[in-house]
Formats: sequence, C-alpha cells, structure tokens
Amino acid sequence: MTAGTTRPTGYADPAYAATLAHVGAPRLLPGSGGSILVRPIPGTAHADGRGAYPLFSCRDWSALAHDLDHVGGDLVSLVVVADPFGDCTLPQLRAAFPDRCVAFKEHFVVDLTRPPIAAASRHHRRDAARALRRTTVSRVEDGADFGDAWCALYGGLVAQRGIRGPAAFPSESLRLQLRLSGAVTFRASDAKDRLLGAAVWLVNGPVAYYHLAASTPEGHAAGASYALMATSLEHFASSGLEFALLGAGAGATPVRDDGLIRFKEGWASGTRTAYLCGRVFDRSRYDALAGERHTPYFPAYRAGDEV
Repeated sequence: MTAGTTRPTGYADPAYAATLAHVGAPRLLPGSGGSILVRPIPGTAHADGRGAYPLFSCRDWSALAHDLDHVGGDLVSLVVVADPFGDCTLPQLRAAFPDRCVAFKEHFVVDLTRPPIAAASRHHRRDAARALRRTTVSRVEDGADFGDAWCALYGGLVAQRGIRGPAAFPSESLRLQLRLSGAVTFRASDAKDRLLGAAVWLVNGPVAYYHLAASTPEGHAAGASYALMATSLEHFASSGLEFALLGAGAGATPVRDDGLIRFKEGWASGTRTAYLCGRVFDRSRYDALAGERHTPYFPAYRAGDEV
C-alpha cells in the first residue's frame, strides 16, 4: 500500500493491536501509523515491546525508523515479524532494526490475478471439490452475531492443540476481530445448517491475510477447511485482490512435515520471506538481563518464548 493513500486495515490498523490486550498494551507509532505492544519483563520492573501477532504492519514504512528513534525511552528492546507485503526495502528494515534483521519464515502466497484453484495441487483440488459437495460455505455478514459461535469453535481448537501464547486469543479479542475494518469471515455448515468450521481473513490493500481458522470434528471429517479455503480464494480473486497470504507453519521453528504447512503449501503459487527484526533501546539493561545466554533468539532474555 502506498503511504497515506487509504486508511490501513487488517494488521496495519491500530484497531487490530487494540484487540491484543492479552499480549501487551498498544502503543501507536505516530509517523508510520503502526502499533507495538508493550509488556512487562517477568521478574523485573522493566518493559519491552513486540509487534502485533502474527505480523507487524504499518501505513508508512519509510517513517518507521524515525518512530523507533523516539518510542523506546522506557523500553529495553523491541522485536517484530515484519509483514512480507510491507512497502519497504531490506535496507529500510535494517535501518529501523539495526540489532537484528534476519530471514525468519517463508510464508505461502497465492497469486489471485490467476485462477487460484488452478494453481492448487491435484490433492487439494480433489479434496476441495469433495468438501464442497458435503458442505455449504457462506460469508458471515454480521461479525457481532457470529461471535459466540466463533469463540466456541476457536476455543475448541485452543484446547485440543494446547495452544499457548499470543495465538491463544481470549473471547473478547476474537469478538473484536470479527468487527474490524477489513475482516472477512466465511462459515461452513452441513445440510442442517450446523456449523462445521470457519475462517477469518484480514484484508489490507490488495492482500487478503489468512488470519484464523477452526473446524469441529465433524467439519474436519467433511474437509471443511478445504471448502473454506477454495471459496475464500475464489471470492478474493473475483473481488480484484492480487494476493492471499496464507502464513507459515506454527511456532518459532516449524516442522517441515507439519500438516498445517502441507495444507498451505498445496494452495500456494509461491512464497515470501518474513523477517524477524529486533532493536535494543537500553543496551546495558539488555546485556544485564541476557547474562551469559548465547542464543540466536531475540531478545536473548526471552529465549524460549513463542514469537
């Protein structure tokens, strides 16, 4: 998105950061229009910052370095995973984050300027066709009305998979996200209109971001995730969007043979690199907290946390 042309939505919208109170207190970066989350450092009287989960984005990337020159007076450090579709160059990222700027994850991308289903693997096309015969997929028109059902559905996923950290969104966060500008939600149901699954996307500019999805056990058996993805991609392509960003594998170090990676990879026409970016504001405090740890993790004193 070109700086200043349209109001940011999705991950670039400050309203998204406001849904992440379980992660930290939002702090607006006035020049770039992005937001970071300020959180206490356990066992200390100090605080640091992180980007919104799962990706940091902003309105004007060219103003980010100036923002960070002035935002960190009370923070030890800041870490973000930069939006792979952010309107910035690698030198600009390194100027804003001089202490760490490294390739982190490959995110799967679908080119929506071509028929998106044609680019999917044969396996995914077959399973999508089968799932669409077993389910009905429709767009959720009122996010507020869908809140209870979505919280129950996603809560079941959290409990089943033991999800912790930022991805364990509490109910209030999930409800607010359904009503964000740029949020697009699809639901899958059976012949009796019983909910089988849902997918929440956040759209910003020409890109649709695959935010969250969950299915019931019955939905999993019916292949609801395939029906939801196929319908979503066709919808965004027909709406004139250019790309869908499906994200990467779960966790800081995804397992290559993970089912989630196979699912996303089977739809993708390519990948884009997300960079992990870090900045130290208080070097003496950072070094004291890190102690003798020798780790590539940033910040070192939080080694073992989920990004």
